[in-house]
Order: sequence, then structure tokens, then C-alpha cells
Amino acid sequence: MLSRVVVAPSGFKESLSAQAAADAIGDGVRRVLPEAELDLIPLVDGGEGTAAALAAATGGRLVAPTATGPVGERVGTHFALLGSGDTAVVEMAAVAGLSLVPRSLRDPGATTTYGVGELIRAALDTGVRRILVGCGDSGTSDGGAGALQALGMRLLDADGDELPRGGRELRRLSRIDARGLDPRLREVELFVACNPFNVLCGARGVARVFGPQKGATPAQVEELSAGLEHWADILTRDLAVTRTDLRYGDGTGASGGLGAGLAAVGARLLPRFDVLLDHLDLDARLARADLVVTAEGALDHQTPRGKVPAEVARRAKLHGRPVLALAGTLGEGAHQVPGVDAYSGILPAPMALAEALVRASELLTDASERALRMILLGARLPVHAEVSGTHRPSSVR
Repeated sequence: MLSRVVVAPSGFKESLSAQAAADAIGDGVRRVLPEAELDLIPLVDGGEGTAAALAAATGGRLVAPTATGPVGERVGTHFALLGSGDTAVVEMAAVAGLSLVPRSLRDPGATTTYGVGELIRAALDTGVRRILVGCGDSGTSDGGAGALQALGMRLLDADGDELPRGGRELRRLSRIDARGLDPRLREVELFVACNPFNVLCGARGVARVFGPQKGATPAQVEELSAGLEHWADILTRDLAVTRTDLRYGDGTGASGGLGAGLAAVGARLLPRFDVLLDHLDLDARLARADLVVTAEGALDHQTPRGKVPAEVARRAKLHGRPVLALAGTLGEGAHQVPGVDAYSGILPAPMALAEALVRASELLTDASERALRMILLGARLPVHAEVSGTHRPSSVR
């Protein structure tokens, strides 16, 4: 019997928040197991919904200023003050996320993290002692240059002029003037919750891996990669960075290289799940489950590289719990995610992406119901001993 089901999904990018995904799966489970105890745990990975989830989990609150969005326009945004009162959470996706970039303007060479720096300044204004920056779902590839500009750093070309914002400008960077950097950064602990698999440069550099998802053409990918290589070199030289390898260090590629930019001014880059999930008491809740259901927009060979379903499955297996994963799309390697016992796509038939995004909640609910019914059917099937020797069934004539 399945008397307790833990539902621990990520959000579906540009479609469902983690909370909405958890609610949709819960509705599907209740159609099949109306008496079961459901524990909904919408999971955040540093991207969309992180600040709100951590504020709710700790009894904190959201602060809602305006700041510069990824395409340069002012946007309403937010950061969280946790219940402890001494920690702020800046969610970069809330001010520089891909969802804030209109499809017609998706050019990661032009978008900026300037608003992230403005949110960090706003958090500093509250007097907190610790700032946690959540990385994920970004629409930028500027190496965090915009954020550092907002914090008072000047990025100068060969003529001594300030560089415009955007990742494509980084190749023209000649030197950095850090004399105007907000001095309060030295008085707080600055942490970045990031995917440690994301690095700034090289064959697996962030521009090459994620640039196309943000609208970059192949030529732009190479332009951005070259700019980020140069950015890492100048940051290391002019800021005398020794603690972190800005080019290949774990997490330096987070959110289009924001990890590298913040590491250059003293931030510690930490594996996002180690930082974020402890606030949700996830391990103890998984240990009490009869079944764990997780979900994300895509299940594929990238999933084990720091995605929510893989982390949920890993932790669930520490307690011997079975795991079902649901996904908007199933790609190469979907069957090889460690710890996932069964998986299913949510689309019942081929459909246009635009329709799938609009109907995501409905599709996820229906898919959850189908999967649970299959699980219950399997539980009812008789288990036969292996057929061998004289007990072979007769052939059909």
C-alpha cells in the first residue's frame, strides 16, 4: 500500500513554478490514492522561486524593489529576508532570468546582470550579515560583469571609456577599476548557490553549453566564449584573484558566468543543493515516504549533472525509497539517471511547444494519474516462479 507519497519536483522552465508542479502532481496522485498522505515539497535549485520558497520555509518575507532587467528596462523584482533576520537571498532569475527576456530580444550578448548587483546593494541596505545568491534560469552570459558594474566597479576599454553592458563587450575590456566597489561587500559573507558542474570556459564552458538555449547563434557562442575567457584573465589579473580558478573552477559558469564575477570579489561558490535543501528538511521527509515522485522539464543525460530529479533520487536511495520521475521531454540518457526506478513523459501525444507550455499543469496532473495507476496495477500482478525444466508451458498449436 502507498499510504505516504512525497512529491518533490523542480519547476518546468517558462511554464510551471516548482509549487505549481507539486500541486499538479498532487492532484493526479489524489485521483488514484484519495486517502494517501501527500507531502508536497516544491524544490528550488537557485533559479525561479528560490527566494519565495526559502522565505516561506524559514518564516521570512519578500522585499519587492524595482531594478534593471536583463534587457535594460526597469522591472518589479524581489529578494528574501529569511526568518533568522541576518540572511538575504537574492534570486538572480527574479531580475535577470530568461523568462524576463522577450523571445524577440533573446540575445545573450546584449543581456545584463546589472539588476543582480542592484539587488545585492538593496540587500546590503537592510544590514544583513550574510547574502546568498541563487543561480539558475538565467537569460544572461555576461560573466557577472553587469552585477559588478552595479556594485561600483568600472570596466574600461583601451581608451579608458566605460564598457557598455552585455557579454559581447567583454572582449574589448582593457582594465578594471575596482576603487568604487561597494565597501560593504567586505563586511558580509557572500555565498553563491550554484551547479558545480557549470564552468566558465573551455569545451564545456557556459556559453557553449547554455548559449544556444538563450538565443545565441553558433557564431555568437564563439564570440561569447572568447569574451568570457578574456574576462576571466582580466579579473584574475586586476583583482589579484588567487582563491578560485575563474576559468575552470566549480560553479564559475553559473548563470552565464555570474559565479565567476562574484567569486572575483570574494564570494564563496557552494553546491546549490547543499545550501538550499537543508532549509526544507528534505532528507527526513524522504525517509518517511512509501513513494517519491519528482519531476522536471527534461530528463536526459544532463539530469545527473546537478538537476533536481537526480538529487532527489540520490537522497531517496539513501533511505531505500522508490523514485518515479516525470518530465516534459525525455531525451538521450533518460533511462540512466541513478536512483530513478521508473520515468515517464507527460505528453500523451505530439503537440506544439506553445500548447504544451500552456497546458503543462493539466498534462502533468494527467501523467501523474496514469503513472500511479500503472504502479498500482504492477503491485497487483502475481509473481510467478521462473519457468524451467518440465514446467515449461506447452507451445501453442
